[in-house]
Amino acid sequence: MDSIDKRPQESSEAIELLGISESFSTRTPNQTPTHDELIAEARKRASAEAAAHDPYLALRYGDFRLLVIGRFIVTLGNQALDVAIGWELYARTHSALALGFVGLALFFPVVLLLLPAGQVIDRFDRKLVMQLAQGTMALAAVGLAALSYMQGPIPLIYGCLVMFGAASAFGDPASSAFVPQVIPAEVFNNAATWSSSAWQLASVIGPALGGFIIAAQGGAGLVYVFDALAALLFVLLLARIKARPRESASREAVDMRSLTAGVTFIWRTKIILAAITLDLFAVLLGGATTLLPIFAQNVLHVGAFGLGVLRAAPSVGAVAMAFLLAHLPPFKRAGRTLLLAVIAFGVATIIFGLSHSFILSLVMLALLGAFDNISVVIRNTLMLTRTPDETRGRAAAVNSMFIGASNELGGFESGLTAALWGPAASVVFGGVGTIVVVIAVSLIWPEMRRLGRL
Repeated sequence: MDSIDKRPQESSEAIELLGISESFSTRTPNQTPTHDELIAEARKRASAEAAAHDPYLALRYGDFRLLVIGRFIVTLGNQALDVAIGWELYARTHSALALGFVGLALFFPVVLLLLPAGQVIDRFDRKLVMQLAQGTMALAAVGLAALSYMQGPIPLIYGCLVMFGAASAFGDPASSAFVPQVIPAEVFNNAATWSSSAWQLASVIGPALGGFIIAAQGGAGLVYVFDALAALLFVLLLARIKARPRESASREAVDMRSLTAGVTFIWRTKIILAAITLDLFAVLLGGATTLLPIFAQNVLHVGAFGLGVLRAAPSVGAVAMAFLLAHLPPFKRAGRTLLLAVIAFGVATIIFGLSHSFILSLVMLALLGAFDNISVVIRNTLMLTRTPDETRGRAAAVNSMFIGASNELGGFESGLTAALWGPAASVVFGGVGTIVVVIAVSLIWPEMRRLGRL
């Protein structure tokens, strides 16, 4: 796997033309093809590939459809729960600090359980791990519902959130590691696109649904019940999936070397390390969405409705990009595409930070979501295609931890710099920093620039 990254610095175009030359000479053994003939043959092949490209290929596998539907439903519930927990805690405490503790309660279990969660996922039935995790989330949601209806103690609410975070530490990486058991390897890129589409679509609908339920009921209890039912429905859908047997389960002795195998693998696989680093710092520095309430009220002057529209814009852009990627042929120069997408993410962040126009800000937020989705698809495809099956769980756990860290720490970084320099300067600084990180990554890991097909 690493040998792919360490090949001589030969362009992917040259390698492709070499393969075409060999097949061309097989058909015409007495003639040496000219460069124009090679180019013509390459274009012919590209046209054939484009014609044969099936944008819905992954969705034609019944088990993958069940998995995506289940993920969509449970993400819908989780997004609605996020709105409800924030609304209820602030209504009961009127404390911004109480909201800050929500992120910590959800994130710290992921960090603490990183190593054991990866071990469990690689040693046991991944579908069973997902079902147990979803069952635990349902129990936590039922606990939140009971506390909401009875106006129970606030510390117990955080206890339920810690329980929710602990279940996520197992469930999220298990879900990522489970994908190769329901689809073949050649469908990974298309599967990553549709998985991202489902998540982003749920991210648009879920918060609105949560807000509607709260407004209709006058409280958050019913939202928690909905989340519990969503988790249980995912458990039932998983039971219907007849996954292929795993290639091999981890048989290593449980020691420190085995526990840290995921960290070691990602550290040694430079192409994945570079992709994760790009995503980590782009989200960490480009925290425009964290400061949207300030921009909506003090910069754009659009009120609560405008804030809701601004919050939805990145997910709308991401969904649109996901559908576009699904209908386009697979990336031929994935590394360059990833680097350009993250640069564009930084540029859109800068423009948003400087904008005083609601329409321009809305467009930039949609572009942020679109460019971020390119990064998500490429990173997830790399994780699926280049991670050995016996290490998938531990590598996915590390990846989940980095995603959580970038989201939580990114919000903290944005809030801190906004307090010091103002919201506009904070966002512009983040966009500039993102572009600097892209340049650094392309220099530190040149194999990223040379990455061709996924």
